[in-house]
Amino acid sequence: MKPYTLLAISLAFAASFSHPAVSGDAVVSSPSSIELPVEGQMPSLTGATTWIGSPALSPAALRGKVVLVDFWTYSCINSLRQIPYLRTWAARYGNRGLVVIGVHSPEFGFEKNLDNVRTAVKDIAPGYPVAVDSDHAVWRAFDNEYWPALYIVDSQGRIRHHVFGEGEYEHTEAIIRQLLAEAGQTDVPAGPAKVISGGVEAQADWAQLRSGETYLGYDRADGFASPGGMRQGRRKAYAGPDSLPPGGWGLVGDWTVKAENTQSDKAGARIVYRFHARDVHLVMGPSSNGAPIRFRVLIDGKPPGSGHGVDVSADGSGTVTKPKMYQLIRQTGDIEDRNVEIEFLDPGIQVYSFTFG
Repeated sequence: MKPYTLLAISLAFAASFSHPAVSGDAVVSSPSSIELPVEGQMPSLTGATTWIGSPALSPAALRGKVVLVDFWTYSCINSLRQIPYLRTWAARYGNRGLVVIGVHSPEFGFEKNLDNVRTAVKDIAPGYPVAVDSDHAVWRAFDNEYWPALYIVDSQGRIRHHVFGEGEYEHTEAIIRQLLAEAGQTDVPAGPAKVISGGVEAQADWAQLRSGETYLGYDRADGFASPGGMRQGRRKAYAGPDSLPPGGWGLVGDWTVKAENTQSDKAGARIVYRFHARDVHLVMGPSSNGAPIRFRVLIDGKPPGSGHGVDVSADGSGTVTKPKMYQLIRQTGDIEDRNVEIEFLDPGIQVYSFTFG
């Protein structure tokens, strides 16, 4: 999620996260009113390069519907944690006049590849149409700046609410119900839906989340702690730092630090990071030859055991087969400052950013 701050999202999320179960088939004809000023007309979607799961949609074709537009990108953990809510709302309200549209606007170069996006959408199975916005034309039409960002459009094509970053789910769903009622729907389900999320989509442990997203390409890198500093765009043999401050990271072995990512040049290259969070994710992918890359994860020098992520075994082993976000760690015990180390047993890995949950 960028550039919205992690702290702001944490506070917003903690304040709004409450999801009581929906009882039976109770319905309401008119939800309690929320004041919703008009923020402008819904911009065109014609800038999308293609659509997945639907023919191309336009504001004119959507008139009479309540529309939720979600700007997301498939390697962003903030986007992925939001999807269970969108998936649930699409299923719950889809036959009552709601249309959810995911606008996939890439952050990293590999997310512009249509095959990668199609694979990600198939794996994620959001259950609603996705407009592929590889040129950011729809992003610019909305004057958007955030992943994720939600825009809620009423049946007259007017933007009535927006949410930047994670959180505000119960409030957002109440707005959806209100706009559906304004559009003439009389069988809108009462109360917030019960949303179940697991795997990488599980909500963050906000109370313990003290590590922020960290980019590993030199354009946006910070916290680099290996001796001698970072060499931009040229191969270098790095030594690991003697110690790491919270949020600090370092390289060990032969690496080339590029603008958007850092690539290993020999087998056995390692990356280390000191973090404080339940979950550790790493956005990474094979280099251009596409060969799978084996890796091994240690936490404080030991295999993660029951604290392994969904993309790693208990012994810490995993394999990178395609560019995406990989979940390395999901701790089950006490959360404290720890070191995570990833060793790549094959050359050619490209690492983009650490994120946490």
